[in-house]
Amino acid sequence: MAKPNDEGGAQTPEEFAREELRGKREAAGLTQEGLGERIFATGAYVGMMESGRRRLRPEIARLIDRELNTGDYFFRLARAFKSKHIEYFASAAELEGLASALYEYASTLVPGLLQTEDYARAVTWAASPTALAEHVDSLVMFRRNRARILDNPTTPELWVVLHEAVLRTAVGGHGVMAAQLRHISAYVRARRITVQVVPFSAGAHGALGSLVTIMQFADAPDVAYTEGPRVGQLLDYPALVQRHWKSYDLARAAALSPEVSLTLIESVAEEYATCAQT
Repeated sequence: MAKPNDEGGAQTPEEFAREELRGKREAAGLTQEGLGERIFATGAYVGMMESGRRRLRPEIARLIDRELNTGDYFFRLARAFKSKHIEYFASAAELEGLASALYEYASTLVPGLLQTEDYARAVTWAASPTALAEHVDSLVMFRRNRARILDNPTTPELWVVLHEAVLRTAVGGHGVMAAQLRHISAYVRARRITVQVVPFSAGAHGALGSLVTIMQFADAPDVAYTEGPRVGQLLDYPALVQRHWKSYDLARAAALSPEVSLTLIESVAEEYATCAQT
C-alpha cells in the first residue's frame, strides 16, 4: 500500500525513491556533499535528486547503490519509473519543464516544442511507417503537451537556431510546411521566442549536423541534451556542457539576424503555400 505524501495523497514512486535516497544516505552518515563526491557529482545535484528537481537516472542509481551498499535497490527503482516520453528523452523532458531558458540548434527537423500537430504526425509516421495509428496519436499528443510550456508568456526563454535545411525539407507536404513555418513566425512576431536561421551559404559551422538543447535553471547548473536517430544523451558535466555552448555560439555567429531570419521563414512559408494551392 502506498504511503501518504505531505499533501495527504498517495505517494508516487518518484516521491518514494527520493525519501529512500535521503533516508539511506543519512543512515550511512553521509551529507549530500559527501555522497556527491563519491558518485562524481556535486552535493547540490544530490539535493536536487532528493527534492525532485533532478530525475534519479539508472546510471547514477548504480553509483549510489555501490556507495550506500544497497545492492541494486536504487537502480531497480530508477528503472521502474514510467515516463510518457520515449526512454532516452524522459529525463530531458522533465528538465525541460523546469528550465528558465532553453537554447536549441536543429539541423534537419523543427524542434519538438515548435512542431504543429500535422508536422509532428508526419515526422512520427516517417520514423515508424508500420506503427498503429493509436501509437502515433499518443506520441503526437505527448509532443504537443510539451509545447504547453510556451503558453507562459515569459518563461522559459526560448532561443532557436535552425539550419536552412529545416525550412527546405518538405515534411508532410507543402501545406503542412506552410502552416508549420507560419506557426514559428507567429511565436516570433508575438515576441515569445527568438529564431535565427543558418543559411546554406554559411557553409560549415560549429554545430553542423547535430541537434542540441542547452537548458538553464534559476538554481542549478546548465545541462545539455543531444539527440540522433533513436538515441539521446543528457549531459551535465560542466566541461562537456561548455563545449556545447561553444558550438551553439558558433552556430549563432553563422546565422542570419533574427529580423532577416524571420523574413526568410515567412518567404519560404509563402512559397509552400503557393505550391500547395497549385
